Amino acid sequence: MAGEIQQGIGRAASVLAVLGASTTGPLRASDIARATGLGTSTTARLLGTLEELGYVTKAADSPSYAIGATILALASEGLNQNPVHRESRAPAQELAQRIGLSVNVGVLDGSSLIYLCHFEGALAPKSHSMIGLRQPLHASALGKCLLLDLDADGLRALLGDEPLPRYTANTITEHAALTAELAAARERGVCMEDQELALGRLGIAAPIRDANARVVAAISISGRLSLMRERDLDVLTEDLIEVADRISVGLGLISAIPSS
Repeated sequence: MAGEIQQGIGRAASVLAVLGASTTGPLRASDIARATGLGTSTTARLLGTLEELGYVTKAADSPSYAIGATILALASEGLNQNPVHRESRAPAQELAQRIGLSVNVGVLDGSSLIYLCHFEGALAPKSHSMIGLRQPLHASALGKCLLLDLDADGLRALLGDEPLPRYTANTITEHAALTAELAAARERGVCMEDQELALGRLGIAAPIRDANARVVAAISISGRLSLMRERDLDVLTEDLIEVADRISVGLGLISAIPSS
């Protein structure tokens, strides 16, 4: 019985994952069955149950399904229960409004980062939310910040053997180069991302620490290369570090961080 329940939950989760990953809007049951590898009748039964529970919703004008309101409510509740989200939401939003650029807060989840907060300044509008999306650790400023507490062995254990995945010509793909980059970041207090994840994008990120001075999150400023190069990066960096420190204090940090 326990195995059947576990299998059913796994199948339902696969259906929700396919719906959540859709880039074309609602999906038909046949499309979901094909993507999950489940039988048509099994998929139909799962969708019926998930619809009753509010986890999926059926489009009014077509036999297609989308993520339902229950999922949205759970996501909101999960964010509100997260201490990093609670402490960083207002400061991150204020920063985005003040500088006009994108401000994101991310945390470690497995071997990638996941966005907890995403705010857009007037110069960086987007048609979608970044909350809940994942990014690679080694190729993003936020991700690098989440690696600052790790030594070379810890990096290899978390990220796996090299070469690390390449996204642009600027992506760091070797552990030695990443270790050196993180050492430099510890000295300057922020991590940099110069077209390493996507061409034409530049970002800086600062670590957020808990009461034990451990890096538990990071906050970043990012934008189009042309926009970022028009700004004084030193001033942006100072502003970012100040906001990161404010959030860290909110999480209980009260002592200075050794520089070595």
